[in-house]
Amino acid sequence: MATVRLCGVSKAFGYNMVLKDIDLTIGDREFMVLVGPSGCGKSTLLRLIAGLETVTSGSIYMGDRVIDGLPPKARDIAMVFQSYALYPHMNVYDNIAFGLRRHQRQKRGIFAALKRQESLPIERRVRQVAESLQIEALLDRKPKELSGGQKQRVALGRAIARNPQVFLMDEPLSNLDAQLRGETRGQIVQLQQQLQTTTIYVTHDQTEAMTMGHRIAVLKDGKIQQVDTPLNLYRKPANQFVASFLGSPAMNFIPVVADADGYLRSEYLAQAIALSNAQRQLIAPQQQLTLGIRPEHVQHSDHNSAHLNGLVQLVEALGSETNVSVNIEGLYLNVKVSADLTHAIGEQSSWSLDSNKLYLFDRDTGDALMHPYQ
Repeated sequence: MATVRLCGVSKAFGYNMVLKDIDLTIGDREFMVLVGPSGCGKSTLLRLIAGLETVTSGSIYMGDRVIDGLPPKARDIAMVFQSYALYPHMNVYDNIAFGLRRHQRQKRGIFAALKRQESLPIERRVRQVAESLQIEALLDRKPKELSGGQKQRVALGRAIARNPQVFLMDEPLSNLDAQLRGETRGQIVQLQQQLQTTTIYVTHDQTEAMTMGHRIAVLKDGKIQQVDTPLNLYRKPANQFVASFLGSPAMNFIPVVADADGYLRSEYLAQAIALSNAQRQLIAPQQQLTLGIRPEHVQHSDHNSAHLNGLVQLVEALGSETNVSVNIEGLYLNVKVSADLTHAIGEQSSWSLDSNKLYLFDRDTGDALMHPYQ
């Protein structure tokens, strides 16, 4: 297995700088998830590591080796694509065995590789991988005879069979339905734990990122915003973008101003929010701020004690809980409530904020100034 390091890596397509001075270390046997909105550069970063794109500047290391000048076949990396990329004329067995046969030819010569005694280890490896992915019964089928989930497992099997130093996965579950995506997600995590192979996984799905990765790197506009464990990213976002990207429904943001007496005031707030003495030390009087609060930290309230009042705009009953969207004079508030509470679209509602769960961000830079887990 191997550590992967990116040192000052940038990538430009013409005048368009897609990645800008990326510094990132993926530890040996770590499961690293790259997450961010479409166009942020996460798939390009994966392709640079794989050798499918060339680095504009900077260096990529695998262990102590610089690999950004090596062709893809010399990097000992296996990649799983979003589109499966299976050979349609080959059955499942041959698709899984393809990489092993090619590696064997390169290593020992094409004629030696065709000998019967050389093919036995390949057969044993293919069947071992198929058993681990529960696709033994599919080995004689062609890709057109498989479901989406089965195709994805074959693509995973082809990567696993080679036993590479690093797995690269580019949104491998995006073509699957919700239930199958959840099942395959768990299977990939279990396989990575069993194989202990360094894995770099790209997704735009925050649920995948939060449930799969040992650490997550959040990207925006070609730059890394924060790298941390899923729980730390959720609880201690470095800036407003990270706070907004992780969490469903998204964190609420309200423009506020801190007055000289230590209160947060806003045209949207029915009553000011008092800051503690410790919190006041972090905030300058009259500073322009953005208050953030997670939907689960907003509670239904009576009108007199409410921080926010507005009309219910949308109600999404999910069984175990209900998501409510409230229109507060053009500002929308996301709330998670118990499934036992009923709300009707168009009704007037009042809400209070948990003062122990507030986030504050600089309104100009977006940097986090305060979070509940200081």
